[in-house]
Amino acid sequence: MGLVVLWYDLVCFGIVGVAFVGAAYVIWRREGICECEEQKSLYESLVVTSGEDGGGIGGAAPSGRGYVNSIDLWTSCWRGLHPLGLLVLRFASFLILSVFLIWDILDYGPSIFIYYTEWTFSLVIVYFGIATMVSANGCVVYYSKKLPSDNGKREELLITDVEQNVSTDALAFGTNQIRGTIKLQSHCDQEAVQQKAGFWGYLMLATYQACAGAVILTDLVFWCIIVPFLNNVHLKLNMLMGCMHILNAAFLLLDTAVSNLPFPWFRLAYFVLWSCCYVIFLWIIHSCGYSMWPYPFLDLSSQWVALWYFLLAVVHIPCYGLYFLLVRAKKTFFPRWFPEAFVKLC
Repeated sequence: MGLVVLWYDLVCFGIVGVAFVGAAYVIWRREGICECEEQKSLYESLVVTSGEDGGGIGGAAPSGRGYVNSIDLWTSCWRGLHPLGLLVLRFASFLILSVFLIWDILDYGPSIFIYYTEWTFSLVIVYFGIATMVSANGCVVYYSKKLPSDNGKREELLITDVEQNVSTDALAFGTNQIRGTIKLQSHCDQEAVQQKAGFWGYLMLATYQACAGAVILTDLVFWCIIVPFLNNVHLKLNMLMGCMHILNAAFLLLDTAVSNLPFPWFRLAYFVLWSCCYVIFLWIIHSCGYSMWPYPFLDLSSQWVALWYFLLAVVHIPCYGLYFLLVRAKKTFFPRWFPEAFVKLC
């Protein structure tokens, strides 16, 4: 049976359409725009480009359209955690979540991908897959190149050695020459790192932002609505469903707790786009004859469906906001509780 369009269905189409266009507009307006006045908005943009005046030792952070510090994609906010440790954590998360998804497919078949749970779970796996590749590349860079902080220390040692062995006049010339050489080397190394991580860094962070809100929404709907009130063979609470709706948030929160990833508020737009794509997918398959609705509150034949769609659109804000507050709490309280171990973020 095809999709029958009623007046309240048009309202649903309008809600999803406005949300989709609005999210796309926010991304178009905000992504690629960097307001790096005195490093105030260092991570406002994902696309990596190199400015002519940025990236020197002791100088200002690179500014310009689309700057992001790619080193923060694969380093930890904890001083004791090596980049290799973050790589192992992300790869282990990828493998464990993949096992549960395969288990889910074997039990219910490929048709499970009609559910938002599997969409979100798959997105989290994609995030950890990309994050593993970025971390692996970062470990290669870590062992093959000097990081900017190491270059700064090397510069200080070289200058100290010069001060001890040459006269004051020679010092002025030698110091400037050394600084210029080290600054150029640091700029080249940092630029190489950023260029390698640029596309994958963009994809990684966009996926991360979409995962954050989608995981909160998925788990809240499952534990607060579906388990208490709905009776569905696939959605009923069992060990597999329980683990999937715990591990998706647990691994993502663990990665957030140990990583240096930025989390600006406006990237709620990625989460909204992800949900809109899922709803549009449901409309398409129902227009092609698929009869079952995975979630009753999305069924377009219900007279109250427009209200459900509106409430689900609105609930995206507190879901993303909850994760945003968790990240904010990490930046606020961890430096106070662990001042020696935690690296305070910008």
